Amino acid sequence: MVHLPPWFWFAMITILAWGIVGLLQKLSTNFISAESSLIWLGVGFLLFEPLVYPGKTLFSYSNLNITWALVSGVLNALGAWALFAALKSGGKASIVAPLTALYPLVVIVLAPVVLHESITRLQVVGVVCALVAVVCLSVESAPSETSRGPGLDETCNGKLLER
Repeated sequence: MVHLPPWFWFAMITILAWGIVGLLQKLSTNFISAESSLIWLGVGFLLFEPLVYPGKTLFSYSNLNITWALVSGVLNALGAWALFAALKSGGKASIVAPLTALYPLVVIVLAPVVLHESITRLQVVGVVCALVAVVCLSVESAPSETSRGPGLDETCNGKLLER
């Protein structure tokens, strides 16, 4: 039997949760602003927080480490807002979600400098492949009516989701 480490299962939860989130974000921005979506995202975080709250150790960390977490939160909020704005401004979830999911490229580039991690040739190949994917995802051709079925907005004008 293959033993999988705990981090693997957390990664699988991330893939599943964020995969569903990609659809829900597009559905929300079909009807409300990117800014309102960001507020409700924050409410969602607050609803989840009691499940993972570390207890009284929350304030036992150094100021520097708390600062890292706060800056991370601000950048996470900026990224979430930009994602909502991309979806609200007409971006297709099937393009925007995978494109924005390429954020690990920034980590791969910065990790050697900031964290003193080494980058392998295989990772360099992965970065190149991801950059090719960015180009492939960003170029849209006009779909023919016979090649695609009607979208949600075309079939029911979003009325099913407003109920």
